[in-house]
Formats: sequence, structure tokens, C-alpha cells
Amino acid sequence: MDNSSDATGVRIGMWLFLYSEIILFGGLFVLYAVYFHNYAADFVEGGRQLDRVIGALNTIILLISSFTVAASITAVRRQQKRWAQGLLAFSCGCGALFLVNKYLEWGAKFHHDLYPNSATLVDGPPGQNIFFGLYYVITGLHALHVIIGMSLLAWSLIGVSNGKVNQLHFGRLENSGLYWHLVDLIWIFVFPLFYLVL
Repeated sequence: MDNSSDATGVRIGMWLFLYSEIILFGGLFVLYAVYFHNYAADFVEGGRQLDRVIGALNTIILLISSFTVAASITAVRRQQKRWAQGLLAFSCGCGALFLVNKYLEWGAKFHHDLYPNSATLVDGPPGQNIFFGLYYVITGLHALHVIIGMSLLAWSLIGVSNGKVNQLHFGRLENSGLYWHLVDLIWIFVFPLFYLVL
């Protein structure tokens, strides 16, 4: 099998994997919709207790990182090695900043006793306990995907640095970029569901 066939097979495999990820988060979003239908007022109140500024900031961070990942692929194809390295390093930095913001946000919620089955939520409306349960599961799972995405980008950065990822062989970077774009796309749905719920 030639290199072109190998690249095509890897690309198809990546798309199938991304499809499975969409199914996973899609199922969680359907679960959210069912509970939102039953506890709309509690979900709205729960959303008011989240920091919209941090949520919006994280959205901007991921959108910028998605652009820089796409730009890094263009840079590799144009043989602009240093530019590609800088863009990938910047993208990884964006991912790290996203995780720091998420850690600070989670820490503040725990400090205010807002986590599943905490005394505050157990004694409060049942829908808020469900809301924060879904919030931690979905945002936690998304944060795990951010970490995986950063690892893939770092792997691609190493490949660019040692020449294994270049203008002729950039499948590793392309697939890492696809994964990163999926992570960003998922957040585009997570942000309004939790932070802008009305």
C-alpha cells in the first residue's frame, strides 16, 4: 500500500473517531434537553450562578486557537517551519489558559458549595443539583478532550521541529487539527447551554 493510501486510511479513521465523539456529546446534550424540559426554572437559576465572563473568555480563547491551528497547517505547507512552530506553541498555550480558567471556575463553585450532592444543592431545588451534575460531567469531559487535543498538538509540534511533519507529510498535524476543531465546536454548544441558559 502506498503512502497516499495510508494517508487516506488514517484520515477516514480520524473522521470515524470524530463521529463517535459527536455521538458521545450529542447523547449528553439530549440528556440535558430532557432535564431542562422538566426543570427549566432550576436550570435558569443554576446558569445564573456561572461566570459568563469566564465562559465567554474561554470561548474566545478556543476560537483563536482554532484559527492558529489552521494557520499552522498552511505554514507547514508553505515550508514556514518557524511560523508553524510558533502557531502550534501558541495554540497549546491557549489550551492551557482555557484549563486554568476552568480550574479557577470549578474552584470557586466548590468554595461556594455548588457541586453535585453538596449540602447547598441537596437542600435546594432538585433541578439545580441535576444542572450542576451535568455541568461538571460535560465540562469535565470537555476539559479532558482539551488535554488530549493539546497532547496531539504538542506531538505535531515535535514532528514539525524534527522535520517529520513537513510540506509533503502533514497528515499528523491535519488530524490533530481536526480533533482540536471538534473540541472547539463542542464548546460552542456547551457555552450557551450552561452559561446563557434562559
